[in-house]
Amino acid sequence: MAIGSHRKVIEPRGRALGIPFDGEPGPLNAITDVAGVEVGHATIIRGDGKLIVGRGPVRTGVTAVLPRGKRDAASVFAGYFSLNGNGEMTGTAWVEESGLLTTPIMITNTHSVGIVRDAVIAWQVRRRKMTQPWSLPVVAETYDGLLNDINGFHVTAKHAHAALESARGGRVAEGCVGGGTGMIGYGWKGGIGTASRRLDRKAGGYTVGVLVQLNCGRPSELTIAGVPIGKELGPGRDPFSTQELGSIIIVAATDAPLMPHQLKRIARRLTMGLARTGSVSGNGSGDLFIAFSTANSESAKRSDVESVKMLRNSRMDPLFTAAVQASEEAIVNALVAARTMVGINGYRVEAIPHDRLVEVIRKYGR
Repeated sequence: MAIGSHRKVIEPRGRALGIPFDGEPGPLNAITDVAGVEVGHATIIRGDGKLIVGRGPVRTGVTAVLPRGKRDAASVFAGYFSLNGNGEMTGTAWVEESGLLTTPIMITNTHSVGIVRDAVIAWQVRRRKMTQPWSLPVVAETYDGLLNDINGFHVTAKHAHAALESARGGRVAEGCVGGGTGMIGYGWKGGIGTASRRLDRKAGGYTVGVLVQLNCGRPSELTIAGVPIGKELGPGRDPFSTQELGSIIIVAATDAPLMPHQLKRIARRLTMGLARTGSVSGNGSGDLFIAFSTANSESAKRSDVESVKMLRNSRMDPLFTAAVQASEEAIVNALVAARTMVGINGYRVEAIPHDRLVEVIRKYGR
């Protein structure tokens, strides 16, 4: 079992395989290219063999995204969007009402949302990070019950705290880590992925970073760099053979000075990055998206009248493009970084084979 882990081994990424992506990434090609953003993981891998509820096998975890890092509890402007609501992201009623994100964003498995939510409040109280007398944490989920003893409730408050305490800037661990440990994407092993885009000076020089927890899609749908990978390269079986039961969470960060209604527009564009990889957002999928801005830090100071900066709507097109491109690449990075995993009852989910993936992309001249 690994708790609060940023693995030293950096898994391969899409660009390292020669996959062509549009746009210019930031230095790390990660959500942490947005200054101040920190990411932490707590990963739980324990046991093998037959499922014994409450004992395992366990393949799950928690991922934390802190908009201003551990040292700064100030709120950020945010916007939320649901493409298909067969999932959960707590705290979004207040995000919609106030336009503010006042807590870290946590991602875990479907049946661990409650414990993680409560743990965030306790962490805020202990660290004196409450921005108001009450807290409504944002906690999102995707279902890992094909690989993980999801009804055993193995995620505890200590795992949520470990993800928060381990959060940092710099490179972000991807693949089978944190909340993405037991997830499946397009029939292959899924998990955590991240990417970023940096705008040129004429467009403001802003950065857009994205982090995904990938657990959605049918094998035949998978498209990478415009190539129908799913039709050429299949995992052998569809884990969601009767209907899609997965989900995806996408978190976007930017340093562009955007208001809540503009961030909601960014959150909507994340769906287009998902669509580029082939998903149709099936009935059983919870496809939930949130975007926040680290700009306007001075507006967090208590005053009756706040002064903020706002980018003109007419200047947002480059940010829309960046959000689409980064979310597409983050999804591919989640697939490329993930490793083959065997979970409950010996259920095996293969990692997408890099050599065959490259062969298919070259076949199509990409």
